[in-house]
Amino acid sequence: MSDHAEKHVVRGTGSDPAFFSCWNLHAYYGESYIVQGVSFDVREGEIVALLGRNGAGKTSTLRTIAQIGSPQLHHGEVWLDHQPLHTMKSYQAAQAGVGLVPEDRRIIPGFTVEENLKLAQIAKPIGWSLERIYDHFPRLGERRHQEGTTLSGGEQQMLSVARALARDIKLLLLDEPYEGLAPVIVKEIEKIVENIKELGITTIIVEQNAIAALELADRAVILDMGQVVFDGSAQEVLDNTELRHQYLAL
Repeated sequence: MSDHAEKHVVRGTGSDPAFFSCWNLHAYYGESYIVQGVSFDVREGEIVALLGRNGAGKTSTLRTIAQIGSPQLHHGEVWLDHQPLHTMKSYQAAQAGVGLVPEDRRIIPGFTVEENLKLAQIAKPIGWSLERIYDHFPRLGERRHQEGTTLSGGEQQMLSVARALARDIKLLLLDEPYEGLAPVIVKEIEKIVENIKELGITTIIVEQNAIAALELADRAVILDMGQVVFDGSAQEVLDNTELRHQYLAL
């Protein structure tokens, strides 16, 4: 680990009053030790880019935060607005305000755009109304009666984000939102995330397109081999060629 990275490594205390905080997370896929003591905080309304090479533990960290299936949390704490997510099931974490937009989008086959959105609102607390969603995502309004799985990749990503907002979320977790999308569509998704930021929704974004994520984010947390090696401003990563090359292959 470089001297530059070492001075930025998070040393969690478990008592940070941040809006969101994960402290000393350790998680496994079966016997594979994936997340190895990850700690970082996020301020309310902030966008944090969670970056690293393939296999660094980024998606596993998101899934651990959301308490979604595997990986299994072995040790550590996750707090959101004074609520202990680490003691909750996935549905309880969702009720507490966690909205995960997975890489595979998970649009429900056989359901229209509007049915996918309504299904997200079956359980309370309910977030954005359909009218508000269509106001922010006019393309979804135009296609409200179209089957969700027949949308383009960019439209499916919009639907996946809108479905998260249909819940009353406090923390939005975006896993590879630009994956497989044309550059022009990436720009549209970026605008959506910027609008979300303006609305004060706290966001953690995992993205292989690190430059695009960094240009959008306030801060960056870089993982390597399941551990935090950098926690600082996004601009600092953009300005540091050596750091990007070492941990992001850029």
